[in-house]
Amino acid sequence: MTDSSPKPRSTAWQTALTVLQEAEPPFIPAGAHAMTVVIEFPPGDPGTPPHRHSGPAFGFVLEGEMLLEVEGEPERVVRAGEAFWEPGGDVIHYQDGNNRDDIPLRFTVTMLCEPGKPMLTLVDEEELAQRKDRRAPRPS
Repeated sequence: MTDSSPKPRSTAWQTALTVLQEAEPPFIPAGAHAMTVVIEFPPGDPGTPPHRHSGPAFGFVLEGEMLLEVEGEPERVVRAGEAFWEPGGDVIHYQDGNNRDDIPLRFTVTMLCEPGKPMLTLVDEEELAQRKDRRAPRPS
C-alpha cells in the first residue's frame, strides 16, 4: 500500500536567501547583454593590468583573497565568501590580483556589456598618468 497523501512543501526557501551586496549601477548600457565568467590567478599573480569594463560588473570571491582597487576608492582585500562591484564605463579598475602568495585566487564576475564593445579594455600608461589625480592615495 502506498501513501497517496501529498508531500508537505518545504519552507526552507523562506530563509534560504542571503543578500551579499546591493548596488545601484550608474547606468546600464542600452541593449546590454550579461556575461558571467570565472577568473583564476595563481598564488602571488598581480592580475589583470589596469582596465575598464563597458558596463557595471558584480563579483564574488570563491577562493583566496583579491586585492581590489577601482578608481576613486582605496584598495581593499576581498576574501573568499565576499562580494564586490564596480560601476564600469569610464572608471578604471586598477587591481584584481591575488593578495596571497601561498594559495590561488578564484572569483566570478557578472558584467553587463555594451553591445559592440569588448567586455574589457586595457588602459595605457599615458591615460593612467593623465588620470593620476583620480586614484585614491596609495598605502605606504
